[in-house]
Amino acid sequence: QVQLAESGGGLVQAGGSLRLSCAASGRTFSNYAMGWFRQASGKEREFVARITGSGGSTDYADSVKGRFTISRDNSKNTVNLQMNSLEPEDTAVYYCAAASNWGRRPHTYDYWGQGTQVTVSS
Repeated sequence: QVQLAESGGGLVQAGGSLRLSCAASGRTFSNYAMGWFRQASGKEREFVARITGSGGSTDYADSVKGRFTISRDNSKNTVNLQMNSLEPEDTAVYYCAAASNWGRRPHTYDYWGQGTQVTVSS
């Protein structure tokens, strides 16, 4: 089992920045690829970013590329999502997730956090 807990969400004006963090506990953190997903009200959960277990490779949704940065610290069992130039369309609940495999689809991921709300005002 892997337990995940997100933090860092909040309310920010358009153009601002937020940094989300996800703390993991349980099994060896570096064995898992980590992903960030988001779900806006009335919409399906969508992929945002992912990072390999070593942190050597990352991947981003086109909608956030160049604005968001995913990183991890395996010594602290944390994965972060730095979000810059935020837009109202980024408003959603953000989830971190852990996967034994490498993929963008939610069903690839074995463990999920409870989510943290990000609201971007215009």
